Amino acid sequence: MITKRIIPCLDVKDGRVVKGVKFKGLSDVSSPVELGRYYSKMGADELVFYDITASAEGRKLFTEILTQVASQIFIPLTVGGGINSIEDFDRVLKCGADKVSVNSGAIRNPQLIKEAAEKYGDQCVVLSVDVSLVNGEYRVFGRGGRDDTGLEAIEWIRKGVELGAGEVVVNSIDTDGVRNGFDLPLLEKVCQAVNVPVIASGGAGSIEDFVELFEKIPAVDAGLAASIFHFGDVEIPELKKELKKQGINVRITDPVIE
Repeated sequence: MITKRIIPCLDVKDGRVVKGVKFKGLSDVSSPVELGRYYSKMGADELVFYDITASAEGRKLFTEILTQVASQIFIPLTVGGGINSIEDFDRVLKCGADKVSVNSGAIRNPQLIKEAAEKYGDQCVVLSVDVSLVNGEYRVFGRGGRDDTGLEAIEWIRKGVELGAGEVVVNSIDTDGVRNGFDLPLLEKVCQAVNVPVIASGGAGSIEDFVELFEKIPAVDAGLAASIFHFGDVEIPELKKELKKQGINVRITDPVIE
């Protein structure tokens, strides 16, 4: 049985971790270095670091803070934001990232996925997709959820995997930060369309939401969340204990107490 992963997400803006509702109204949460170290010790399976305004501001990702985060954690690190070229992949991997997440850069240049997969291996390339339901159709949004690209989401995800993405993060804009549960209908469609690991993102508000995610859509590989972990509403060790109790296979480790 495949082990399900629990992944905290650090949305970083101006060097700080922030979390908003539906990508708007961001509020300062904490230092990415502090939070990264904390999650690594508390038994998170991986960590995701998004420089959430790099694409919208047309700049490169903050590598200095990324290097600090990478030096403090001992779990796989996925990094995204402002990834537009092979050079960006190279820079981020040299800072200590294990995987690189592409979103807006891949929408502009889908061949970036293919080039990166050929150079670094598909296990290194994560396709992150911001999705919202528009007139009954799942659409891909670019620049941190700001622009409707007109692309149909399931087709775009299928194409990204064909080009070489080894993993897909599905960010539901409609459920992001609302804490009413993951977007199960969307995730089901994605899991049916591709045969690579799918990470669910957007909507987690409780331990029960993770249980429901893995029970109703067993094909989902991981659950990603931000605010419920950042604000201490759900502690990762407790979440994993409950998942285990419900028969869901997770990696259990003892938290590191200093």
